[in-house]
Amino acid sequence: MSEPSVGREPLIRLEHVSRRYVRGVDEVHALEDCSLEVSQGRFAAFMGPSGSGKSTLLNLVSGIDRPSDGRVFVSGQLLNELDEDELAAWRARHVGLIFQFFNLIPVLSARDNVALPLLLSDLSRAERTRRAEIALRVVGLEHRVDHSPRTLSGGEQQRVAIARALVSDPDLIVADEPTGDLDAKNAEATLDLLRQLKEEFGKTVVMVTHDPRALRFVDQVFHLDKGLLLEGEEARRAHDALALAAGGPVRAREV
Repeated sequence: MSEPSVGREPLIRLEHVSRRYVRGVDEVHALEDCSLEVSQGRFAAFMGPSGSGKSTLLNLVSGIDRPSDGRVFVSGQLLNELDEDELAAWRARHVGLIFQFFNLIPVLSARDNVALPLLLSDLSRAERTRRAEIALRVVGLEHRVDHSPRTLSGGEQQRVAIARALVSDPDLIVADEPTGDLDAKNAEATLDLLRQLKEEFGKTVVMVTHDPRALRFVDQVFHLDKGLLLEGEEARRAHDALALAAGGPVRAREV
């Protein structure tokens, strides 16, 4: 894994981004005029009620979706100007994906699940194996490399998924509800592990979550509602409500 390198320049920059979908005869405004920045080496959360635009925003940042209007820059690349093949190649180099339900292949070992993103590279099998074992060691599962997902706990399966996101040494790790299928203890451990990736390896981590406990781990919180990025007093009220749900005061954070 690369050494930490936290800089002042934003790794992510969105400029007046909107995303609209057509469903039958209706046009759905999933995101409207969103502008934000996340600096390299930061841990950011997109938070808000269901249907607020969080996942849409995450998909735009990770290059899975394209904006209807506006510009999306990640790692110095304007994603709008890439065609589908270029975008897929860019995503493979720069983005590690973590999903709520782990998306592990049951018949493969933890090692082989982690190595999957490297299959499209020109690395030898030995090198893919070596990198997968390093990634599993980073998340504390070096003793479980030969285990299949069904023999692992939910928390361990999520750690395998995090190792898989980390194995290609991406600039950006994006996580979609990474604690949504975990109990309280494993949810806290997962949030702490994501924070460690930021602190020890300088990774930029962006997460969609409903979990108010995230406030204790992240550097930035972006609150969304009905496709709009909340600002000023609205954002403060949303932040205070989440802090109350988390059980009381949390450290001051950018909102």
